[in-house]
Amino acid sequence: MFLSVTDVFKLGIGPSSSHTMGPMVAAARFVSQIAQGHGKYPGCGPLVRLSATLHGSLAFTGKGHATDRAVILGLCGLTPDTLDPDRADEVEADVRRDLHIPLAGFGPLRFDPAHDLVFDYGPALPRHANGMVLRGHDAQGHIYYAQTYYSVGGGFIVTEDELSRAEQGVPLRAHKEALDFPFPFGSAREMLEMGRASGKTVAQMKRANERKLHGPRLEGELERIWGAMEACINRGLARDGILPGGLNVKRRARDLHGALLAEQGLNQAAPHVINDWMSLYAMAVNEENAAGGPVVTAPTNGAAGVVPAVMRYYRDHCLPARGGDPVQKRHDFLLVAAAIGGLIKHNASISGAEVGCQGEVGSAAAMAAAGLCAVLGGTNEQVENAAEIALEHHLGMTCDPAAGLVQVPCIERNALGAIKAVSAASLALRGDGTHFMPLDNCIQVMLETGRDMSAKYKETSTGGLAVNLPEC
Repeated sequence: MFLSVTDVFKLGIGPSSSHTMGPMVAAARFVSQIAQGHGKYPGCGPLVRLSATLHGSLAFTGKGHATDRAVILGLCGLTPDTLDPDRADEVEADVRRDLHIPLAGFGPLRFDPAHDLVFDYGPALPRHANGMVLRGHDAQGHIYYAQTYYSVGGGFIVTEDELSRAEQGVPLRAHKEALDFPFPFGSAREMLEMGRASGKTVAQMKRANERKLHGPRLEGELERIWGAMEACINRGLARDGILPGGLNVKRRARDLHGALLAEQGLNQAAPHVINDWMSLYAMAVNEENAAGGPVVTAPTNGAAGVVPAVMRYYRDHCLPARGGDPVQKRHDFLLVAAAIGGLIKHNASISGAEVGCQGEVGSAAAMAAAGLCAVLGGTNEQVENAAEIALEHHLGMTCDPAAGLVQVPCIERNALGAIKAVSAASLALRGDGTHFMPLDNCIQVMLETGRDMSAKYKETSTGGLAVNLPEC
């Protein structure tokens, strides 16, 4: 098992990694395969039309997550990592007006979003709650090519065949597994054992693994990730107004930032005001995400504010007093956080549609707690303990976004996730690393809890907070 830091922290767009980024990637991959000559069914005539059907959570909350827009942009060949938001608006408008998708080598293909993009509110596809089927048709309506995709969280996409092979233990990224990583830990227990045997920290082991993949480009990749995170925080701090979607949720980060700056130096703030700073950074990110802006999955868009908030808290509020190389520290933070995120993704899930928000904000809090503990000097055992504490105290958290929008309760939930991450790291550092519940067991419990959770509370907006809205 190996998930790179660039897999865990991907550059993309809001509002959702699984409902926006994933479907866009799937649609772009689908048309790319057609353009490369893959899959034309025998006896089928020339390709003239495309269609898409969204199932499960992609259908129930797809409107609020802009899944329809994402599919349109993906079919036009656009991807989240290179998307120009201004250009995207123009491309979507062209498709909705002309009812065609341009595809090199085929000319314009008919695609009417009102009829060819179907939200199927029936039972979800059997393998995952986030399923979608993309099809190409000839003039008689026969299937030219079809593919089923699952958006499994964090912008990751797998086909029906890939998911089937993964369930049988066949790695999805065999080319990476062949690199013979020096520390191929697939569990927290293995991570700690390898650390004891080698005398290396989690950050050092993860860095050695990443160098096998990225070589001398690793530092540049880490700087790119942090640069995108910080830019997202700063955009969120600079903007105000009402978030799109119809809930009339007001951006609060800018006003909160101004109030906190005005209080500095007045000797009037309570000690717990530091929680407001952490909340501020997280809310800034998730307000940007809710507005459809550029964001970094950490490990998902819905939980994108936790890790950047704790990193910014460490840099601005801890590092000046403690000293140390800020570049080295943020790289170590990202590497350790990615190591924990990879373990959770590999052994459970980071998809809110599969396991609820415990898999999103809970995972993000575990990642942030581990990263902070590491850069504050924690041992490997304390790092593992910090991640376990943070994840344990998110167990059972539902994913019930109002109107299918990543706004209520998601924005504030990231703020509280950051606060809990810092508390978890602090508790772990006060101990010696020994504790009752191993991280591996906690990850397994999270998966089992998610499987037992009612579908109403797993990103369908059919239960919980999503159906208990003010009537005024």
